[in-house]
Amino acid sequence: MTLGLRLAPLVMANKSAVKHKRAIIIPDIHFPEHDEAAVNCALKAISMVKPNIFICLGDIGEFHSASGWRYKRQKRPPLEFILPEIDEDIKAANDGLDLFDKVLNRIGCKERYMIEGNHDAWLNYFVEEHPYLAKDYLFKNALRLKERGYKYYPYGKYLRIGKLYIYHGGHFSSVYHTRSHALNLGKSVVYGHLHDVQRHSVTHVDGTHAGFSLGCLKDMSDEANVWLKNRKTNWSHAFGVVDWFSNGDFRLDVVDITKGKTFLWGKLIDGNT
Repeated sequence: MTLGLRLAPLVMANKSAVKHKRAIIIPDIHFPEHDEAAVNCALKAISMVKPNIFICLGDIGEFHSASGWRYKRQKRPPLEFILPEIDEDIKAANDGLDLFDKVLNRIGCKERYMIEGNHDAWLNYFVEEHPYLAKDYLFKNALRLKERGYKYYPYGKYLRIGKLYIYHGGHFSSVYHTRSHALNLGKSVVYGHLHDVQRHSVTHVDGTHAGFSLGCLKDMSDEANVWLKNRKTNWSHAFGVVDWFSNGDFRLDVVDITKGKTFLWGKLIDGNT
């Protein structure tokens, strides 16, 4: 595994050669509670990088309407009152995913992965609680993932590409959670969930492994996160770009977004315009 800051363009030695794998990894967006400039920045980066793999780390939607936390201190209202709100949340997540699919279709990126997050899984739990609901409300069906061409990984499952493991996050949570992941898994892993940017490397007898936390693309304002009660966090906007060598080793660059802007390959990407 090689870690660094600069990426080289995809190249093909000849017409019969297969170009190497390159992915853009997008962390927690939480549509419709997303940061518009950060999302635009990620969309422009996809157009620029032209990856042949796209990976969403989950929590594509906020799905507050299906959250068990919402009615922790009050009685849940009848289903007919909740379903319209759930329908709105599902529409917001689909509309948001449409933005990414439009760019991915334009650049011809067909290998797409959706890794289910804990917010996404709230839809599944809601269906379990109301088993007479149509299965259309299950997350993978509500987002039409098969129709869109996404390979679906349920909440908590790991996707492996080369020597990099990819999942939503949450198995090891601590102040130094990337260190906990690298030590406990003994593998290199990238995830979202905790919304901060963090990296830690460890060396075992079989080589170096690293944990990467990719931040988020959600609205980080106090107004959009009233449940925090104005508590400050170390959340950050970012996404990842990964290149794989033929032997499965990889290079992962964390691209930080500051106030809706970033630099990639020496070029300014402004999500505010």
